[in-house]
Amino acid sequence: MLTEHGLPIVPSTYYAHVNRAVTAREDRDSLLLNEIRRIHASNYGVYGARKVWLGSNREGIAVARCTVERLMREDGLSGAVRGKVKRTTIADPAGPRDRDLVRRDFAPLAPDRLWVADITYVSTWSGRVYVAFVIDAFARRIIGWRRGEHRRVGRVCRLVV
Repeated sequence: MLTEHGLPIVPSTYYAHVNRAVTAREDRDSLLLNEIRRIHASNYGVYGARKVWLGSNREGIAVARCTVERLMREDGLSGAVRGKVKRTTIADPAGPRDRDLVRRDFAPLAPDRLWVADITYVSTWSGRVYVAFVIDAFARRIIGWRRGEHRRVGRVCRLVV
């Protein structure tokens, strides 16, 4: 196959590769992979590499964590991911952009010369709480903030005034 694509290879190299003996690492990896699959399956497929590693060590199977991570990655095993990702910002690529009034220079020479505002959210047991805040870029301290159960751009603007 390689010869047909312009990469000549000596036949003995091919046969040496095909008939080579299994290395100690490959042999141990196959045994460990069976144990990893068993531990992962016995825990309903929700265990990630860390918990599988802890479980195997608890059962007396001495293995490094990075080895468990590598074998799980190669076998396509993964743990359950908690929560649902909610996309909060969906930018319009064709939409207008505000001008950069400070030209990316966030190092003013004195206090109260440059304020920047942002809005973020915090996940709580009862839902999301949105927090808008204004930061003095010189002192790098929050000078005002407001929270709410919804996000509105006007909230940040009223905070400054």
